Amino acid sequence: MNAARESLDNAATWATQAERSNATTLRLMRWIAVTLGRRLSRLVLHPITLYFLLFGGPAARASSAYLRRALGRAPGWRDRYRHVHHFAATILDRVYLLRGDFDLFEVEVVGAGHIDAILQSGRGAFLVGAHLGSFEALRALGEQRRGLRVAMLMYEQNARLLTDTLRAIAPDVVQHVIGLGRMEAMLELRDWLDAGGVAGLLADRTLQGPGQPAAAAGRSRTHWIDFLGQPAAFSDGAFRLAALLRRPVVFMAGLYLGGGRYQLRFVPLADFSEAGDPAATGRRAPRDAAVEAAVRRYAQLLEQHCRETPHNWFNFFDFWAGSPGPQDAPDASPGTP
Repeated sequence: MNAARESLDNAATWATQAERSNATTLRLMRWIAVTLGRRLSRLVLHPITLYFLLFGGPAARASSAYLRRALGRAPGWRDRYRHVHHFAATILDRVYLLRGDFDLFEVEVVGAGHIDAILQSGRGAFLVGAHLGSFEALRALGEQRRGLRVAMLMYEQNARLLTDTLRAIAPDVVQHVIGLGRMEAMLELRDWLDAGGVAGLLADRTLQGPGQPAAAAGRSRTHWIDFLGQPAAFSDGAFRLAALLRRPVVFMAGLYLGGGRYQLRFVPLADFSEAGDPAATGRRAPRDAAVEAAVRRYAQLLEQHCRETPHNWFNFFDFWAGSPGPQDAPDASPGTP
């Protein structure tokens, strides 16, 4: 288990370093996007993609290993190229989406009724996504539905990195970010949800970063869940938070379909609205079971989307590092504290 924890820490460290260096890349992409316009800027993506494939090292190898799992076969050069090009294209499009240039895109929405029902309830909800396509594509839906207010939810260190990233892309854009790890964060989040807002977060990496304190919802657990043919580590921190605040959870993906086309998908994932307060009832086990069911449902939905649109998942590291191996039964382990 120590090896598994070390591998998770390495993955979290890689993610942090990637986000930090990403800001410099995004400043360059912003300059290219603004100076050349989207049509000419997209031509620049081809040499960038080629460079990554030739000199990407561990990240390029991780891309190939993931595609082998998602495709069920050895990826060809075209598969590998398409994966990286999709990633580069969504980074470029972040500039235009954050600037509000929605006329450049064709955005199809699937399952919008789930979000509309939540907005009408006035209770708020958690939008749980992944590094799948573009979360910024949600801004296009917000433009159509003026009542949609989204706050990004993450720990302080990552929140600062995101703020730097957004400042690099669109200095004039105001985006609400709630940084966890502070005593007042839970109150801020509760008030945001009570006002009918939604809290968006990505749950395919650990919610609690290296060196960060445990969430107010209690220490998150890691569950080894079969994912694309081999157990992978999924943190349940996001779902424990939703259970603590007794809110519905909706899976969200902004899939890139090529060119200027995106598809926003919303799928009901879990509803903790009617869950009792375990602190008052002394019954923590039912909530733990509901949280575990939610994280397993999340892994199932993520796998479904990875198989359907394999070039949209952008985790360029060994997501299965430290896995107990396919010979072990992942469902037999309840997770480790």
